[in-house]
Amino acid sequence: MYSNGFNYGYYPSPLAWGFYGIYSIIAIIGMWRIFEKAGKPGWAAIIPIYNIIVLLEVVGKPWWWLLLALIPCANFIMLIIGWVWINNLLSKSFGQGVGFTLGLMFLGFIFYPILGFGDYTYLGPGGVPIVFGATDYEKPFGVN
Repeated sequence: MYSNGFNYGYYPSPLAWGFYGIYSIIAIIGMWRIFEKAGKPGWAAIIPIYNIIVLLEVVGKPWWWLLLALIPCANFIMLIIGWVWINNLLSKSFGQGVGFTLGLMFLGFIFYPILGFGDYTYLGPGGVPIVFGATDYEKPFGVN
């Protein structure tokens, strides 16, 4: 048999591409609704890097966490710790616990739409309720 030196490998079947497309559409729709519930633009879910920045804003983390993905060794740590931490803060932001965090991590294509379309309200970054006037430095404890 003649070989030209190229190994073209395995090509996914059209059925596999179809499942991947359905999975991607479900994930985008779920993220779209989560962003809208958090007061962010829903269309941000379809912009590849901007959606991570918006997700970091929703959970209350700085945007430069995304830059840590470019640093060798730090990107591996951020992949593991950041993935767990961001999903945990996202579930807390909607008033959920550890069980929902595990669902977001391992069955995200199911739990992201549940979070987006379910009867969950956005409490604020990391589950801290938004209280107007809480940052008033003159009366920090509400004492007149």
